[in-house]
Amino acid sequence: MRLKDLSRLSWDQVRRRKVVTGLCAAGLSIGCAAIILAMSIGESAQTYIETEMNSFFSMDEITVYADQGVQARGGPSTVDQEALERGRLTEQKLEVIRNMPHVIAAAPYEEFGYQEMVTTDGKRSYVQIYGTDLATLADFGKTFMQGGASDLSGTMVLNYGATLGLVDEEARDKLLEQLSQNPYDEQLNDQYERMTRLPTAMYQRQAQFRLYGMDNKLTLSSALRVSGILQKPAGASDRTLANGSKEAYVSMETLELLKREQGGGTTASSSGAVSYNTVKVKVDDQANVEAVERQIQKLTLSTQTNLHQKEQLAEQFKIIKAVALGGGIFILIIASISIVVAMTMSTYQRKRQIGIMKVLGANLAQIRNLFIVEAALLGFLGGLLGVLFSYWIVWGINALIHSMSGEGDAVVIFIPLVAIPVGMAFAIMTGVISGIYPAVSASRTDALTAIRRE
Repeated sequence: MRLKDLSRLSWDQVRRRKVVTGLCAAGLSIGCAAIILAMSIGESAQTYIETEMNSFFSMDEITVYADQGVQARGGPSTVDQEALERGRLTEQKLEVIRNMPHVIAAAPYEEFGYQEMVTTDGKRSYVQIYGTDLATLADFGKTFMQGGASDLSGTMVLNYGATLGLVDEEARDKLLEQLSQNPYDEQLNDQYERMTRLPTAMYQRQAQFRLYGMDNKLTLSSALRVSGILQKPAGASDRTLANGSKEAYVSMETLELLKREQGGGTTASSSGAVSYNTVKVKVDDQANVEAVERQIQKLTLSTQTNLHQKEQLAEQFKIIKAVALGGGIFILIIASISIVVAMTMSTYQRKRQIGIMKVLGANLAQIRNLFIVEAALLGFLGGLLGVLFSYWIVWGINALIHSMSGEGDAVVIFIPLVAIPVGMAFAIMTGVISGIYPAVSASRTDALTAIRRE
């Protein structure tokens, strides 16, 4: 008996026994949908978290540090000055890094700490100051809402969070005093929250920084003009930005000016060449980060990336996916019991048919294959229903998430293409395995006994 004939006979039986077919297909569809959903939720969550991590930790960036040198043979307290000098992060090395393959941009990057920013009309707020090459901000994913980077000294770029919460010091202190007396007053708390999130138009305005020197002497810096305001990050709330993301970017020349006004010095080698503490490198793709990192290390420099966090995340999600996949397989095992029961009952109900087939010359293998193909068809139908159910469930979950979050555009959960054939394969395999016992039982049926009993 050819496969075509087996398929035709099996399909005829599947079509005729609608109740058994429906019950078996429903059980398999639930298991198939469970596997697809488990893979989809795991993959979607991993993709979402990786995207968030990339926006916060910049997975495609490399942080380069000056090498600290090696200890000399004279003892642990001495340092090999020649090696220390060789490991400096100089302008020449920075230029070499910029010309490396897959490098989009490379710029010096130095933190100057939190400083109090004061506007010309007396409004104040603390911001984190960074020294860098302002012309490379766009290359590092910073988009401008107003203005842009300026190559003139004495200018700075503020992020959106730095424009929030700039308030008059007297008004702020007065409100804080009222809060200290009535800490549970909802009206005062709401007023303070609104004050910390109140935006101020800073574009093309001037501001100064209150700098505290090594001897705690307060110095007011030179006035800096705001040449640009960065775009508000997508998905970030004003409360989050006002409480923790207030940044000001200045050029390295302006940073050196602030250091001198604070009473500090500049960083230079013994030969007088300018050197940097840190350099940020933007790579065109995460896949090329390790290769670029190895090239940078050949320049006697130290590097650091956040790829290890991605690797740790992938390992954790492997466990989560395995647990979710195990749940789907468990549901398929439960569904397979219903198939075994249904197919076994079908064997007893079709004994006359089996006996006639044997009398007409059908051998054991052909009868066995007939039941296995029938079980495979049930698995295939259950898999198709499972895929359909999966898309309906994912659509419902996304609609619920969008209605709760207020974001109607982003798709939170998606079904990866690999999940569909995996779910179908599990459904068909479960059907075939579940049909083995009924197939063997049917093939052992005695032909004459079956006909006589019927």
